[in-house]
Amino acid sequence: MFTGLVSDVGEVVAIDVGAKLNRLRIACSYPAETIALGASIACGGPCLTVVASGAKNDRSWFEVDVAAETLARTTARQWKAGTRLNLERSLRVGDELGGHIVTGHIDAVAKILAIEDFNGMRQIEIEVPHELARFIAEKGSVALDGTSLTVNRVAGDVFSVLLIPHTLKVTTWDERSVGDEINLEVDLMARYAARLLEVR
Repeated sequence: MFTGLVSDVGEVVAIDVGAKLNRLRIACSYPAETIALGASIACGGPCLTVVASGAKNDRSWFEVDVAAETLARTTARQWKAGTRLNLERSLRVGDELGGHIVTGHIDAVAKILAIEDFNGMRQIEIEVPHELARFIAEKGSVALDGTSLTVNRVAGDVFSVLLIPHTLKVTTWDERSVGDEINLEVDLMARYAARLLEVR
C-alpha cells in the first residue's frame, strides 16, 4: 500500500528483456542497505517487487521483474534506459497518510491532452478510458504515474489536475508533454462505492 507521495525519482539504467518478463535495474537515492529483497516499491505507479539490490559508483540500485500483464496495462512497455520514474516505498504502520490510499495496481493508461502554465503552477488536462470516467469526481483523488493528485475539473472522459511548484520539482511531472501516456489508478474508495451500488 502507498500514499501517492513521491519520495524519490529513480532512473532506469538497464533492461533485460525476457520471453515472459523484463528485468529492470533502477538507480535511486535510497540507501542500498535499506532496500530489502521482496520489498514493494511503486515505480512510476505500478507496485513492483525488489528481486535484487546493491550499489555501484556510490549510487544505489534495485532490480524488479515486470510481467507481461504489467507491460500490457501500463507505460512500462515504453520504459528504456534513461527513463525517469517516480518512486515510493510501501507504507509502514505509523507513517503519515498524506496523500490517499494507493495500491499500485494500475487500471489503465491515460493520455495528456493539454498543459497550461500560470502563476508558477501547471494545469494538465487528461483523457481516460470511458469505462473508468465514472470513478473520477471533482475534488476527488487520483493517482497518476504514482503521484496522488486532486481532481480539479471533470467533463465527460476528460479531467484536469493542478500541480504546484513543489510537485513539479520533486517528481517527473515537469518532463511531461502533450500526447504523453501516463499510468492511471482510480480511487479505491470510488471503485468500491460503485461496486456496492451495482450489487444492491
